[in-house]
Amino acid sequence: MTKFTDTFGSMVFNKDVMRQRLSPDIFARIEDIIDNGGEMDTEVANAVAEAMMNWAIEKGATHYTHWFQPMTGLSAEKHDSFIQPDGEGGVGLDFRGKHLIKGEPDASSFPSGGLRATFEARGYTAWDPTSFAFVKDGSLCIPTVFCSYSGDVLDKKTPLLRSTEAVCKQALRVVRLFGDTDAKRVFATAGAEQEYFLVDRNLYNKRKDLVITGRTLFGAPPPKGQEMEDHYFGTLRPRVAEFMKDLDNELWKLGVYAKTKHNEAAPSQHELAPGYCRVNLATDHNQLTMEIMKKVAERHGLACLLHEKPFRGVNGSGKHNNWALATDTGKNLFSPGKNPETNKQFQLFMCAVIRAVDENQDLLRISVATAGNDRRLGGAEAPPAIISMFLGDYITNILTSVEEGHGTKEWNAEKMETGVASVPEFLKDKSDRNRTSPFAFTGNKFEFRMPGSSVSIACPNVMINTGVADALCDFANRLEKAEDFEAEVNAIIAETMRCHKRIIFNGNNYSAEWAEEAEKRGLCNFKNAVDALEHYPDKKNLELFAKHKIYTESEVRSRQEILLENYSKIEIIESLTMIDMVRKDIMPACIAFEKSLAETAAAKKSLGLDVSESTEFVFVKKIDSLIKELEKRVELVEERSAKAKTIKETHAQARYVCDELYPTLHNLREVADELETFVSDEYWPFPSYRDLLFSV
Repeated sequence: MTKFTDTFGSMVFNKDVMRQRLSPDIFARIEDIIDNGGEMDTEVANAVAEAMMNWAIEKGATHYTHWFQPMTGLSAEKHDSFIQPDGEGGVGLDFRGKHLIKGEPDASSFPSGGLRATFEARGYTAWDPTSFAFVKDGSLCIPTVFCSYSGDVLDKKTPLLRSTEAVCKQALRVVRLFGDTDAKRVFATAGAEQEYFLVDRNLYNKRKDLVITGRTLFGAPPPKGQEMEDHYFGTLRPRVAEFMKDLDNELWKLGVYAKTKHNEAAPSQHELAPGYCRVNLATDHNQLTMEIMKKVAERHGLACLLHEKPFRGVNGSGKHNNWALATDTGKNLFSPGKNPETNKQFQLFMCAVIRAVDENQDLLRISVATAGNDRRLGGAEAPPAIISMFLGDYITNILTSVEEGHGTKEWNAEKMETGVASVPEFLKDKSDRNRTSPFAFTGNKFEFRMPGSSVSIACPNVMINTGVADALCDFANRLEKAEDFEAEVNAIIAETMRCHKRIIFNGNNYSAEWAEEAEKRGLCNFKNAVDALEHYPDKKNLELFAKHKIYTESEVRSRQEILLENYSKIEIIESLTMIDMVRKDIMPACIAFEKSLAETAAAKKSLGLDVSESTEFVFVKKIDSLIKELEKRVELVEERSAKAKTIKETHAQARYVCDELYPTLHNLREVADELETFVSDEYWPFPSYRDLLFSV
């Protein structure tokens, strides 16, 4: 029997496969390009293309596609077969370096935020050799970047690669100053913990809201939600366990480092956490994970929900982005070492992140600004919209001691006392964890907990990489001309703490006191996506992106346009779906149930019984008043959604949708959900929360 580890990466054209299928000279040249960048000549491209095609055909592929990540947030594919007419009625195979390196999809049909007009169709996909090709669904998938004919960036991958180059360049300057002459590259690494819900597909198909919007727009709370806290880390149910086993196998074949799986806090909610790898590969892996989750769920008669808030009243789903920097020699630059009190390189890199997070609070918030995430942030399962950092008391005290000019006592590890003699002793960590913090240091990496479950992690990592690169650039500039290197390091650390320690908060981010304190500190608190996105093209942000060659001003404004437009589209689609469900399903069901009660009351009255205080009569009056209120509220939703569609200017439309349409959706739901508590299950037209959350 094949060991499960033998299947890992079996569908990936990775370095091991290249080493076996390419000549030593060609392999050495392509490996150097992958690791260090550089130009690729025709000889290398043709050799790699031929080997890649032959390998893919052996894996069952008949087509190839340039796999890219446009501004939809999804992946995109256009498939071409390997066959080429031979002129004699037959076919041969044709896949050369030019096919590998460049593709030409229609750029006008993807979101461009005004960068491209509809008639300007030409766009290019270009091979990203740092992310390995793979075979999926009978096609060779070649990871690429995507740009317009004019060179404007139309995808999420290109800015990410630019930001990794920026942070590599600046981090390498700093490690060189600390005497590291072995490292040639510094890589941003990431791992995205993916939360999701599983529901029965038959029930899913009976919910228009789930099918159309990915979340429930109506639904009264079940008698039991997550109050008992019995689902988190609970025993996996058989259907879920089979799904997870199948999912692991499919992801492992594609080289995805699926590692941890468990039940999350809400009923029917689960999590998959990967091992960490280079950030561009981690981004590709997460896109694949979301796609494969949905496919595997369907095979098991399930539907995988990746919306940030599919169910009201229970935890929503996030995507915790674990980020760090590591050298190509394997050193994690955020590993404190045995003596973090004297590890000045570690302290300096920590300060770079502190400064980056403080100076770019708005950009971090913008990177997670979506309509779905607005419904999640600030709930008990997610950090608030206020950006802050958790370092833990130990690390905070070390940096504060440098600021104040006095030494820090070495930390002596404490033994964990369990009170059970048979349990082996172990040492406690230097600090506790803070699950309420948006941006938490967790021992040797930072966990950015604000991204929503459905988003690409590319944008959050662009913001982190760029902000840290900027801080490291300034640090390196100072240190390279410092007469006293150690004194200048301490001066930078002290200055960073004086100017930016307002961003550090080690307490409870959910508390009302923190919201008040954060306001006093001058921290950003953009409570909705529209408020945040208005600041995307602020002068300081345009200057930051231009300095490190991440985005041009037009590219920033295009992304703002796309995100605001997407926000409006989502809310308008949800409003139209709610109108449809109320008019065609909920209202008729309530009227039918009301009629049945009235007929029962009439039958009792015909027998001479007093029905004025009967249950039927009381229910009829209550339901009738709720139906009338439902009609009033659905009419207001109709009116405002219609008006929203007439507003052509993107910013004005998003503002109207946020301020005027969104509240009416909430108000409409309140009445419908109350009606559900009165109407018999026999009449209610949709599977209830009880059915959805507890049926798998």
